[in-house]
Amino acid sequence: MSSTPPVASGLHAAQSLVDVAPPIALGALDGRYRGVVAGLVDHLSEPALNRARVHVEVEWLLHLTDREVVPGVRRLTDDEKARLRAVVTTFGADEIDEMSATERVTQHDVKAVEYFLKARLRDIAPAPEDAGLAELIHFCCTSEDINNLSYSVMVQGAVQQVWLPRATALVEQLTSMATELADVPLLAHTHGQPATPTTMGKELAVLAWRLRRQLRRIEDAEYLGKLNGATGTYGAHLAAVPEADWEDVSRTFVEHLGLTWNPLTTQIESHDWQAELYADIARFNRVLHNMCTDVWTYISMGYFAQVRGQGTVGSSTMPHKVNPIRFENAEANLEVSNALLDVLASTLVQSRLQRDLTDSSMQRNIGTAFGHSLLAIDNAHRGLDGLDAVPAAMAADLDANWEVLGEPVQSAMRALGARGVPGMEEPYERLKELTRGRRIGQDDLVAFVRGLGLPADVEERLAAMTPATYVGLAPTLVRHLP
Repeated sequence: MSSTPPVASGLHAAQSLVDVAPPIALGALDGRYRGVVAGLVDHLSEPALNRARVHVEVEWLLHLTDREVVPGVRRLTDDEKARLRAVVTTFGADEIDEMSATERVTQHDVKAVEYFLKARLRDIAPAPEDAGLAELIHFCCTSEDINNLSYSVMVQGAVQQVWLPRATALVEQLTSMATELADVPLLAHTHGQPATPTTMGKELAVLAWRLRRQLRRIEDAEYLGKLNGATGTYGAHLAAVPEADWEDVSRTFVEHLGLTWNPLTTQIESHDWQAELYADIARFNRVLHNMCTDVWTYISMGYFAQVRGQGTVGSSTMPHKVNPIRFENAEANLEVSNALLDVLASTLVQSRLQRDLTDSSMQRNIGTAFGHSLLAIDNAHRGLDGLDAVPAAMAADLDANWEVLGEPVQSAMRALGARGVPGMEEPYERLKELTRGRRIGQDDLVAFVRGLGLPADVEERLAAMTPATYVGLAPTLVRHLP
């Protein structure tokens, strides 16, 4: 038997992609879908986290000096304040590289931020008598004081400036479609079987209403923050400056950042607000998933035609096909987003005793969770944008299912029977015998109605009814949409 090793071939012998420049993205969000989710980089990327930390540290220094919390420390000039804040607003590639190099030495991300800012402050206030100012950077702070505030500011920005505008635009698009199709009759399907007719607009309005309600909850979200030291007791603060009203200093600082102050925490801010927010976004995602599957089904039934001429290839082998890929892509990304949002919400509310670091690793996935939701929203928007309603297909299904009018006929008989009109006995059973398990046409139904002995006005009303006109208040219910 030969001892010669097999020759590597195929992928096993291929050139490594690891060192290709620029670096290849491992995940789809930073690869093929980068353009859709790029707006989140300003809020939920690792450099965005460091920039937010710099922002919090700068504002903490200014808060302490403006309020003269530490006796004997002067207030900064307007020029010095502006130059410090410019460190945040001009934070870019050079600063990212510098901070990364510092962190490789410190092996601590927040400490790297502290050293980065101290170096900047020495340039801004170089006088020997100002050397002590640097000690107020990260003064009495544990890392979580900076991190929790940074994440609150970041998530708030991502939601309000990126996610909400895109989600709101999608709901407005769906609302517009619902209004346009308010009068287009549609054969409903309950349990997958023909049921009481409605209108396409009303069915889309139900989804738009549900999505809008979740948006209101997300718009009203609270973003909490804390600054109270290593175990939430202000121990170091009181030891350093016992005469200061540290609760007031903390509250006013957190509120200055545009956040809601949390007065009672361990070392970490409890993250309950994050769990609440992520649950609401996940619920929005789930309703949107429902919309995608419903619209996908309407496409399969021929109720919507996908607009051709958009440069898409439906099938690699069947030229006639235009696949509903936007809705399928949205479904997949909503499921990924929700898996992450659910684990974020369940994990972040737990912490062993006064602190563990599970939240630190977990929160680095917030951007990915938002990214997949944003990608799904974009696909759903483009999917809806490529649809044309086909009223003729909906009308054909309605005309093939006259048995759905058994419901109004038996309901009218019940009302008459309740008023004492004779001959209205067992209306449900009589309509069941006529309609269950078989198709009937207009002639069958009209003959049945005219043989019931109904009052003339009721008989004419029911005889004139068609599946397409039996839509109740559906066309006007759309008015409830904002």
